[in-house]
Amino acid sequence: MSPTPSGSPTPDQRAVSSIVAVVLLLGLTVAIAGSVSALALGYADEMTAPTPTVAHSSGEYETYSTGGGRYTEQVVRVTHLGGETLRVRDLEIVLDASDACGKTGRLVNLPADGDDLRPTDEFVRGTDIFDNSYDAVEGPIGTGDVDDDGEWTAGETAQFRVSTGECSLDGGDSLVVRVVHAPTNGVVIEERIRVS
Repeated sequence: MSPTPSGSPTPDQRAVSSIVAVVLLLGLTVAIAGSVSALALGYADEMTAPTPTVAHSSGEYETYSTGGGRYTEQVVRVTHLGGETLRVRDLEIVLDASDACGKTGRLVNLPADGDDLRPTDEFVRGTDIFDNSYDAVEGPIGTGDVDDDGEWTAGETAQFRVSTGECSLDGGDSLVVRVVHAPTNGVVIEERIRVS
């Protein structure tokens, strides 16, 4: 075996430098993977939950005569027929009657009791076209027969009344009711109702 020239690495020294290079590359790979996963998990934490899904719903409009026939009450009902359970406090109900009377209103901070609903109150956004007269509402506005458990499940109906003074509806008029999931601003129910 001939002596190695001065300054050249021996075979043993070359093997050590290969191991050091592999360890360094492995360490760099782990550091990059950790940074990328921390960044990705950080973005995932900031993402909001998806909008709930209501697969089936229905809507109806009815009128009732009250006060010995002196007054007409206009009732709108929307029934959740199938899909996910909704938390009432996460919902807003939008009534678009622009085709009928040129007005749109929005019920927020549900459930809103009929006795507490006022045009300047915390429960209405936009034009107040909702009937807030005494005894005009059977139960909380926006929740109809929705149970007191704060959830709107399949088979339950939400209802509210439309003021005849603000928006008198006639046969052939149409309105659109949208139930909005406020945390995601997604529409979970949209019903176009024709007045007959």
